[in-house]
Amino acid sequence: MTKLVRPQSEGVVVVTGAKNWIPEGVDVSVPSPARVYDYLLGGAHNFAVDRLMGDRAEQLMPHARSAARVNRAFLRRAVRFMVDRGVRQFLDIGSGIPTVSNVHDVAQDVAPDSRVVYVDRDPVAVAHGELIVAGNDRVGVLQADMRDPESILSSSEVTRLIDFGQPVGVLLLFMLHWVPDADDPEGLVRRYREALPSGSCLAISHICSEHDNPEVRAVTDRLNKVGGGEVIERGHREIAGFFGDFELVEPGLVKYAEWRPAGPSDFSDDPEVNRVAFAGVGIKP
Repeated sequence: MTKLVRPQSEGVVVVTGAKNWIPEGVDVSVPSPARVYDYLLGGAHNFAVDRLMGDRAEQLMPHARSAARVNRAFLRRAVRFMVDRGVRQFLDIGSGIPTVSNVHDVAQDVAPDSRVVYVDRDPVAVAHGELIVAGNDRVGVLQADMRDPESILSSSEVTRLIDFGQPVGVLLLFMLHWVPDADDPEGLVRRYREALPSGSCLAISHICSEHDNPEVRAVTDRLNKVGGGEVIERGHREIAGFFGDFELVEPGLVKYAEWRPAGPSDFSDDPEVNRVAFAGVGIKP
């Protein structure tokens, strides 16, 4: 069995009993949004530079970990909602590292026959994702950029696991705010919507511009400066437009902690954190 250990002196995760999980040519001196997110969630698949970035984010916004946890809690609720509707196949685009309450664990806990494809452009996120899901033939990992829908939809992993003749659950969580307007995010999401059959579900969470929190603004500004992309804040109307003609389920597009919360653990102790992003789930007629 593969065992993960973290040498304290080097501050990196090393895989023993398997090949090193760091792909050749990856610059581990630059923080990765996927690995920073993993760190904030309490995962072990990150480097010292990512933990430093995460710690700085917490210095600027003490509840940065809560923001990541609230988004992950929305993922769990959205996936369970889809499973309850009979969805048994999922496409998680911009998945990051599939760890800490990931899609396949949530879905397969209720419906063991569920199939999942994780998509991310970060080679390290993909490489370790492959190790995490090794041995589970109902789960695949694909390295691809969400801005190239055709390459994703026609990929061997997607065609192996996803049957577009049956409802599909697509997740774009904390993903679209990395896509600038110049890349036509609405057109990209439309292409994914068009590929889905009736009864499919689309879940989106997105940092919103309709807040006045200098701590949150400082974190997004910091993320923009260290590389890995720019965080684009959008308003309720813009984010709602990503759903197109999909029917938003109750309570609609709301602040992400407010979408069908199951209990107090779905909220942050900081009210401001609960309001930094919108989230919703739509169903294709």
